[in-house]
Amino acid sequence: MVRQAIELSYAVRFRVVLRYFGQLCRVLSALTLVPLGVSLLTGETSIALRYLLVLAVLGLAGYALPRLRAPRHLQANEAMVLVALIFLFTPLVMSYPMMGSDLSFVDALFEAISAGTTTGLSTLSSVEDQPFAFLFARAWMQWYGGLGIVVFSLAVLTQPGLVAKRLAITENYEDDLVGGTRAHAHRILMVYGSLTGLGVVLLWLLCGNLRQAVLYTFPAVSTGGFAPHDRSLAGFGGMAEQWLVTLLGLGGALSLVLYHQALRKGWRTFLQDLQLRGLLAAGLAATLLMALCLRTASAMPWSEVVRHAPLLALSAQTTTGFSTLDISHLGAASKVVLILSMLIGGGIGSTAGGIKIFRLLVLLRLVHLTVLRTCLPRHAVIDPRLGGRRLREAEIQEALFIILLFFMVVAVSWFPFVVMGYAPLDSLFEVVSATGTVGLSAGVTGPDLPTPLKGVLCVDMLLGRLEIVAWLIIIFPRTWIGRRREI
Repeated sequence: MVRQAIELSYAVRFRVVLRYFGQLCRVLSALTLVPLGVSLLTGETSIALRYLLVLAVLGLAGYALPRLRAPRHLQANEAMVLVALIFLFTPLVMSYPMMGSDLSFVDALFEAISAGTTTGLSTLSSVEDQPFAFLFARAWMQWYGGLGIVVFSLAVLTQPGLVAKRLAITENYEDDLVGGTRAHAHRILMVYGSLTGLGVVLLWLLCGNLRQAVLYTFPAVSTGGFAPHDRSLAGFGGMAEQWLVTLLGLGGALSLVLYHQALRKGWRTFLQDLQLRGLLAAGLAATLLMALCLRTASAMPWSEVVRHAPLLALSAQTTTGFSTLDISHLGAASKVVLILSMLIGGGIGSTAGGIKIFRLLVLLRLVHLTVLRTCLPRHAVIDPRLGGRRLREAEIQEALFIILLFFMVVAVSWFPFVVMGYAPLDSLFEVVSATGTVGLSAGVTGPDLPTPLKGVLCVDMLLGRLEIVAWLIIIFPRTWIGRRREI
């Protein structure tokens, strides 16, 4: 921690950033080969030509930049700049192929950011008339956005050691997702790929349509929520298909490390995981509240309540973003329940967004201790413990800091929507959905949404994906101005 703080006092070295940015571009170019192949196979030659141009740009950057002579040591702020830069650069270049589907630059950029951040909000009035190449590209971006270009780089390109650890830290995955090593990142990628492959096969067997299976599995596992139907999950199959997609989203909302641990230590690892128990408890509470709201406020028959309440609640809780009902037609109480679920989100180390279950549990534990201390002698000492483990002070500070930043971003983003005349509750719903990278919409996001407000949601999605900290480092003056290390 001390060494990292010292490194943040040094300004970033542009040659170092460019060198490793070139390596990330190599991975991105490899990932771009997939939608290029799909567009060629489906006869979308105009879109394929745009992907070829993107590949040329990525190939040039991937060839030239890593050849720059620069120190191999990577500072913490340089790693954070790299991660933020690739999350900005990826949707920017991928918006060009999307414009081949008759989208304006603003709408194409919005779709690309929504895909890369695994959000799922869309400004399109309809997606059912879009070519398969476009729909696949969105789903594919959500799939690799679920782990991030950095994780793919750690798994297949970046050499093990300090550079890998620095890149892992920038995404707050040091203790949960990557662990700072190439080997661990490789294992996580294998888990992610296996979960995806299993989902595609099972969904294909159920619906009998490989394209639909792919277009729903990729966004489900990545908790993205882009659907190839205007009615989202309601336009796909029956109860069996819809529940399988929901369970895939639940699988993506769990810490991916947990799967690897379960393979090594046995299935009981799942039962012992604090985040899994917290996620299921939160999902159950949201389901019961949604059922109550749908029954009392909307007078929905019990048969429909039982069908829709758990699907909507789990979609919001896991930040997957699929829906079986038109959210804009729900009552205020139902929207509040979904807002609370979207705020909490899934587990740390998963592909889900929100403040995360673990941080909520830390906050609740601190509240409990505060109340408990009022009943104890003044000099009594109580260690903050969670799940039988003592919480470190840095762990508590990080959790509270992220929660505070999340609510600050939501509050600031909510204000311009209200100023421009949008309903306060619907505006809050939309902003929380974007910041939590959920994708559920109360009807605010659409083709008629003013460009400045589209920009606000784009910023929210980017902030939510990297949990804000990396962006704070970017605007920190000392990141760019000051002494620079030569090693």
